[in-house]
Amino acid sequence: MLRYLLRDRRVLIFLFITNLIGTIYGFYWYRFQLADTPPIFYLFVPDSPTASLFFTVFLLFFIFGRNLPYIEALAIITLFKYGIWAVVMNVFTLIIEGSLSPQGYMLILSHGAMAIEGLLYAPFYKIKLKHIVVASIWTLHNDVIDYVFGMMPIYSSLTDYMDKIGYFTFWLSMLSIFIAYKLMQKHNHAALKV
Repeated sequence: MLRYLLRDRRVLIFLFITNLIGTIYGFYWYRFQLADTPPIFYLFVPDSPTASLFFTVFLLFFIFGRNLPYIEALAIITLFKYGIWAVVMNVFTLIIEGSLSPQGYMLILSHGAMAIEGLLYAPFYKIKLKHIVVASIWTLHNDVIDYVFGMMPIYSSLTDYMDKIGYFTFWLSMLSIFIAYKLMQKHNHAALKV
């Protein structure tokens, strides 16, 4: 039933429009940080909107029955990673400050949904190991840009914890890659049985 629902054209179009709007808003949210970012790092600063852009591109092609495995690998890894990351950082902000803005709660809900939708569509991805490898290089390289070159998303109340956040982010990247790899294995094993 869920598999049928996820393939329903109306659901796909709804998710495409929702993710497109969320992606545009995400790039807008990063506008101030991008204004202070050296151009060489532009591609690696807006983490969450780039992740949702990968998924939006996947949805567009999937609506028309096409697959883009490199984009799918980037989508599943980065959607899960940055979805969970934003939830954790906003909860951490709530713990540190004792309160959270309405935008913070919106980010928790929207990014939690990002992490879930990327996993829900895993059975439809046509990912192989080479796609996971390329997406892994992108993801880990992004961590280096964020925490070695200081281009990570700005959460002013969490500045004192950047070393710990960087360490957490690295292992979250590894977990995201591992989940994508295991889901790829499961899907490919199931496809061989058919």
